[in-house]
Amino acid sequence: MPPPLDQGPYTFVAADALTLKVREGGRVVNVHALVATGVNADGHREILGLQVTSAEDGAGWLAFFRDLTARGLTSVALVTSYAHRGLVDAIGATLSGAGWQRCRTHYAANLMAATPKASWPWVRALLHSVYDQPDAASVHAQFDRVLDALADKLPRVAEHLEAARPDVLAFTAFPKEVWRQIWSNNPSERLNREIRRRTDVVGIFPDRDSAIRLVGAVLAEQHDEWTEGRRYLGLDVLARCRLRPVSDTDTTIEEVTIPALSA
Repeated sequence: MPPPLDQGPYTFVAADALTLKVREGGRVVNVHALVATGVNADGHREILGLQVTSAEDGAGWLAFFRDLTARGLTSVALVTSYAHRGLVDAIGATLSGAGWQRCRTHYAANLMAATPKASWPWVRALLHSVYDQPDAASVHAQFDRVLDALADKLPRVAEHLEAARPDVLAFTAFPKEVWRQIWSNNPSERLNREIRRRTDVVGIFPDRDSAIRLVGAVLAEQHDEWTEGRRYLGLDVLARCRLRPVSDTDTTIEEVTIPALSA
């Protein structure tokens, strides 16, 4: 049985999934390794849990988060992940009061899928301009300017962006010092690459248990490295993150130029 999570509160959590191939019932099938990491009370990152499921669906994510909360996952302020409906619903069902941040990197890919290819550079520049702002109020003001710029030329893209607003801008409720750590799953990419490097050597696992052992070993190594390394977030900023969200009224809006659409 996995050990209890006794280093909480875990203010920030990130969730992700990787697909692996295993042999079951005489055939090769895909299984999904669900992984959660978190920032503990000491400011260090920590591997919170791993489960391998047959399907990456709502039931799998719900069971995963129920197990985490039973082991002691509490006081989560924000979960960062990609936009999987079952995952988001599981967060809402198990982590009362937690917000959800839609990974900005995954969202950019989603937005490009709704954008004509010829406009990709312009729309990417617009989206990046939102994240480049100095404070929360400026982020929201720039988001409004971007919507205005898109409304006439690319109305479908504007609608897509407007619908995603609360999810992609959830990070602005916290001090700017932590934005880069919470607005995407990019901080976990090194871990994902190492898992991929080790699992690609195997290719197809002989059974599910062997996949769990290998992925679990990679996660255990990373957990130890994080525990022994420097703090991921300082205790002062972590305390401010738990104390109260940042208000837009605490900041000053600055005028920002909107990139022009190329002919």
